[in-house]
Amino acid sequence: MQEKEKLREALRFLLTGGVCFLVEFACLVLLRDKMGLDTLAAVPIAFLISVILNYVLCVIWVFKGAKDQGNAAKAAFLITSVMGLALNEGLMYLFRVLFGEDGRLFTIFGFAVTMYMVNKALSTLIVMIWNYFTKRAVLKSGFFAGKKNG
Repeated sequence: MQEKEKLREALRFLLTGGVCFLVEFACLVLLRDKMGLDTLAAVPIAFLISVILNYVLCVIWVFKGAKDQGNAAKAAFLITSVMGLALNEGLMYLFRVLFGEDGRLFTIFGFAVTMYMVNKALSTLIVMIWNYFTKRAVLKSGFFAGKKNG
């Protein structure tokens, strides 16, 4: 794969990740602040919604040719997503212990920004890096299709 195309792919991945983050974040806030779920219960639900959207966008837009991968690649994508969820949940727990989660940092346009939201942003940044490399390896390597694409 040419460097220019790798850069385009990375930019598509970042844009997709940004959209998925906004969807996940909105779901997390809704589940936690409006529906009263504990953060560690709301995180996996929001994450699952985001992963489904991420998968669809990665297959049809980010990683060209990924939709031609077979069931083994889909299973590997699912496994890496579950590992990403475990990493996300572990980081959210760690950040809860280290930084707390209920402290109000500031309010903007009537929206209170609390520590769990910052924890989520930090967690997402780390998991995003994990996701790029694992998803790319799964969907682009050709390993699961018996070929090597780059």
